[in-house]
Amino acid sequence: MYSPADSRYDAKDFYRRCGRSGVRLPLISLGLWHNFGGQDFYANARAIACRAFDLGITCFDLANNYGPPAGSAETTFGRILREDLRPWRDEMIITTKAGYDMWPGPYGEWGSRKYLLSSLDQSLKRMGLEYVDIFYSHRPDPHTPLEETMGALAQAVRSGKALYAGISNYQPADTARAAKLLRDLGAPCLIHQPRYSMLDRWIEPALLATLEAEGIGCTVFSPLAKGVLTNRYFSGIPADSRAGHNPRFLLPAEITDAVLTKTKKLDELAQSRGQTLAQMALAWVLRHKVVTSALIGASKVSQVDDCVGAMKHLNFSAEELARIEKILA
Repeated sequence: MYSPADSRYDAKDFYRRCGRSGVRLPLISLGLWHNFGGQDFYANARAIACRAFDLGITCFDLANNYGPPAGSAETTFGRILREDLRPWRDEMIITTKAGYDMWPGPYGEWGSRKYLLSSLDQSLKRMGLEYVDIFYSHRPDPHTPLEETMGALAQAVRSGKALYAGISNYQPADTARAAKLLRDLGAPCLIHQPRYSMLDRWIEPALLATLEAEGIGCTVFSPLAKGVLTNRYFSGIPADSRAGHNPRFLLPAEITDAVLTKTKKLDELAQSRGQTLAQMALAWVLRHKVVTSALIGASKVSQVDDCVGAMKHLNFSAEELARIEKILA
């Protein structure tokens, strides 16, 4: 029988206020995009989730189509809740999203009210939950009025099936519009989830400034650039790596000599700071106070421990930041 570590909340500075809300999120959140699907080993998924909770990670991030197959990550997490974590449900922030392709036909993706609310009902059933803490519009829909998409999020909140509304992958102008619509509907936008890392800086500076002005929190995904910002690929492509066995999400061709030159120099700097490259990459995205949490994926328990270890050294000197900019230029 699982029982969480008594020390899980000892690090009080591990939690950061989410925008102007009453919610505090852990600086590191656990994403279930990979390694929690029906084709993965359940025992490993369970061990990762429980270790994360032991370390104070209270935010578990899902989406309707995570797997594979689509939906199976929510089913797996539902089993972990049922068998291990259920007594501590009120200590957790559990999220899900809808927006990408999930089922056949015209109502199985994008941002219509029909799709979003139907998807939320399915997600709750798979996880065995009465509500999720955050329900996201996973991507903007160029064919559906933003008013309809935000109206669906607000309805999810009013119905009690979600406590907060969030958006993901929205550009700055649409983020500001979405925030106003949700405020007017009485369900303010809690959080935005964009992609962000040392190798992918599209949110600078406009989106970060928009989020700060709107009082919206930010959880960044792929802060390790799909694993490239680790030492995983310094000596080639391991067979068990993402590029080695699941190239849908990281093509071997993306790991170029130019990229490796940068990451090896970054690794040298990280070592001088007493960190792994992954730890420094996480600290770097968290240097922005508007960034509430960095969303990690993990294929083994040790990776969760390594990422949480980043919290031991979050600060950068001006010289270190200048050196990083020079390496990335």
